[in-house]
Amino acid sequence: MKVAAIQMVSTASVAHNLQQARTLLEQAARAGAELAVLPEYFCLIGQHDADKLAIREAYGSGPLQAFLAAAARELGLWLVGGTLPLAAPEPDRVYNSSLVYNPQGDCVARYDKIHLFRFDNGVESYDESRVLSRGSLPTRFELPSRDGHRWQVGLSVCYDLRFPELYRSYAQQGVDLILVPSAFTHTTGQAHWEVLLRARAIENLAFVAAAAQGGVHPNGRHTWGQSLLIDPWGQVLAQQAQEAGVVCAELRPDTLAQRRAQLPALQHRVL
Repeated sequence: MKVAAIQMVSTASVAHNLQQARTLLEQAARAGAELAVLPEYFCLIGQHDADKLAIREAYGSGPLQAFLAAAARELGLWLVGGTLPLAAPEPDRVYNSSLVYNPQGDCVARYDKIHLFRFDNGVESYDESRVLSRGSLPTRFELPSRDGHRWQVGLSVCYDLRFPELYRSYAQQGVDLILVPSAFTHTTGQAHWEVLLRARAIENLAFVAAAAQGGVHPNGRHTWGQSLLIDPWGQVLAQQAQEAGVVCAELRPDTLAQRRAQLPALQHRVL
């Protein structure tokens, strides 16, 4: 199955971001991708964290969800809408949600980001809990590819990457592809992005697809980028450092089976 990780440099203009996303998704479809993954906050990186409250949608309706459904249907893609803000019970909070659409345009899975990022090095400061509500449930879905293989796919978002127990739970459920749409900061990405992604692939003997924000945004924020596709042996199949683009690679189920047979580490767990 060919998978496309879409890298973007989103702005405070939703219309601009959706046009950028559509153009990149069309490129992915032309390249033969069956699954395309947009990055975290593909729809908006505003001047302030609270800007996302103004574009929140109720689950199941709204222009952002309509955009994703139409793109999946019109391009014949399995589409993961990186993340978008969905309404939470608290009026001053949203969920940071990843939605999955099948090629018929139906939403078949939803994952609300569980781990909320906080970082302060004296120069940069972030605290997602000011605006976001925490999700609670790991989510996976089944994707029947054109060759007949039924991929088990686990969802995660950005800061989740630092919590290996989430990915181990997916491995125990038989997941063979992990998705990590992200907007890593340049500081933390430079230090840890690639090594964490490769570790998640290696320890769970699974493919990893990480679609990222990558560049300098109009609000001054600098995201790390380096969208990656990684195989179960931790080898990088394709990547792009910065700026908008489409990162594609073919993921083969026989590679997955071969690596798990050679090194049956998932069967050797004691704890």
